[in-house]
Amino acid sequence: MRKVWLLMLGSFTLGLDAYVMAGLLPVVADDLGTTVSLAGQMVTVFTLAYAVSAPLVAGLLSGVRPRVLIVAALAVFALGNGLTALAPGLAVLLAARAVAGVGAGVYSALSTAAAASLAGEERRGRALALVMGGMSSGTVLGVPLGVLLAGHTSWRATMWLVTGLGAIALLGLAVGLPEVPAEPPVPVRARLGALADRQVLPIVGVSFLGAVASLGLYTYLAPVLASSGGVGEGAVAPYLWAWGIGGVLGSLVAGPLVDRTGRVGVLVTGIVSTLTVAIAVLPLLGAAAYPALVVWGAAGWAFQVPQQHRLLALRAERGTVALALNNSALYLGSAVGSGVAGLALAAGLAPRALPWAAAGVALAGLALHLSAARGRSVHLRLGGGWSRSSPRP
Repeated sequence: MRKVWLLMLGSFTLGLDAYVMAGLLPVVADDLGTTVSLAGQMVTVFTLAYAVSAPLVAGLLSGVRPRVLIVAALAVFALGNGLTALAPGLAVLLAARAVAGVGAGVYSALSTAAAASLAGEERRGRALALVMGGMSSGTVLGVPLGVLLAGHTSWRATMWLVTGLGAIALLGLAVGLPEVPAEPPVPVRARLGALADRQVLPIVGVSFLGAVASLGLYTYLAPVLASSGGVGEGAVAPYLWAWGIGGVLGSLVAGPLVDRTGRVGVLVTGIVSTLTVAIAVLPLLGAAAYPALVVWGAAGWAFQVPQQHRLLALRAERGTVALALNNSALYLGSAVGSGVAGLALAAGLAPRALPWAAAGVALAGLALHLSAARGRSVHLRLGGGWSRSSPRP
């Protein structure tokens, strides 16, 4: 398991890098002489590159050993963050964030499979939990610390911290990671076939809309709090802590709930409903938004556990493809959400109105989920009942 801990350090750094920018947007914009909405596009390009790079790896680099790709991906990730720290202007900053996003996406896709392979069948679940826990820990622990570091020094110091952690993980894996068996490549036709699947597509669509609402809004949490509650730039860190702590709680609770009840469709309905309400009340609570942020974080992080369970149950024979599409939908949703929110702010929308727009998107995701569940129930009744492999609604 020692090798898996090295992979966890890399995922911790990814979690820190993916979300710390939400707390740094005002200071980055001020330092580069641009607007918060334009600075927020660095989150858009990072998540877009993250989403697009991972699905392409199996097709374009299927002949390369996974160990080589993992180390190379971390090298690209560290390079991108180093360039971010040195960026003299917005154009270089956006290009650097795209480079970091490519490295992060490839590493994320390969490190999970490597952890499962290294741990063996009997400890596979623990290994996967460690790697995925690294991402959430990077958000909960790393993001507030990164914001505090930026407040006492500069945002560039935070990016150097991310670069340094990535370099440490890179060196550790280069020395200590053994060869990992390569997974068989998945043809592009199979990936497109899963995307066109009438049972898979609604689930992935709900994940996309949930990410647009939750992760897209999180990018602009600092200006939202400043607009609705008068929270200054230096006081954002405790609110990020609240969101991250909620995320850890949601991650811990969601799995046992799925295993205990099996009612994954009902759980998704409850989680998305809770997410919608928690986001919608943010402008009304202002500086007292801590409870809503805890609930929002819990619902946002818990959401994907039943979603992944449903995809595996629907298409067990190509579950890896379906899960890869779902992961891409998450980061595409984050990119679209942050991009559209930035354009809305640039067009003059008040930051305190963003949560209401995000809640509307989450509500659309809930409507899609309920519509798909209703259609599936009718189909199964007409077909003669529930199959043993189908998740219960």
